[in-house]
Amino acid sequence: MIDRVEHGEEVIISRAGRPVAKVVPLPTTVRRAGRGSLAGRIHRADDWDSAETNEAIARDFGL
Repeated sequence: MIDRVEHGEEVIISRAGRPVAKVVPLPTTVRRAGRGSLAGRIHRADDWDSAETNEAIARDFGL
């Protein structure tokens, strides 16, 4: 039964023909490579935190 659930199936457990429980797979967790795993892979503009950029973002959100 656990093997079936591990592969995504939901299992209904019955007693005397009446369903009493459902065994469902837990959501998978995200496995991260660790701190700094994106170093060198993300690039940002030199003005990413400038007053002009912040004002433009605020306008986009109606602030």
